[in-house]
Amino acid sequence: MRNRRLILDSALEVFSRDGFGGATLDAIAKGAGLSKPNVLYYFEGKTEIYVTLLSQLLETWLDPLVELDPQGDPVEELLGYVRHKLDMSLELPAESKLFAGEILQGAPHIADYLKNDLKPLFDRKCSVIQYWIAQGKLPDIDPAHLIFSIWSTTQHYADFGAQVSVLLDEQDPAARAHQHLEKMFRRLLSPVN
Repeated sequence: MRNRRLILDSALEVFSRDGFGGATLDAIAKGAGLSKPNVLYYFEGKTEIYVTLLSQLLETWLDPLVELDPQGDPVEELLGYVRHKLDMSLELPAESKLFAGEILQGAPHIADYLKNDLKPLFDRKCSVIQYWIAQGKLPDIDPAHLIFSIWSTTQHYADFGAQVSVLLDEQDPAARAHQHLEKMFRRLLSPVN
């Protein structure tokens, strides 16, 4: 079990840095401190390691969306989702880059997951947001594009971390990012009376 974890930890770094096409079993083995044959004892190959990482990531990455409570206060539920997604991006940048890399390649390894798992969840949560809008608890906004906006504004800090670091003179963006996104989304989500 320990070696398997070492392999997956190393693979996460290699895949998020080099992408699937640029990653090698040699680099993964080296990062894990194991031989290539030892890596192949635990996994059939690079694809199995990659798919295992993506599977674990997707479950973790989507948990905050699953937790969006239809019975809760809409603004607070959505702001909680924004905060959670931003925290995940700041704390798990390699995971975010791994997912982004897969999507940029056309999702060859997770296309079925996107259709069969993410799409129904996404549709359910869009329906919840639309219900809140119909009740007058949120302004008339497009639920799908609201979720896309949350994803893009939070994951930017991970996926474009090198750029953020340079532009903010190496300052930790966490506090300012939280403050900015809280203000921005609170204004967007405040019902017009």
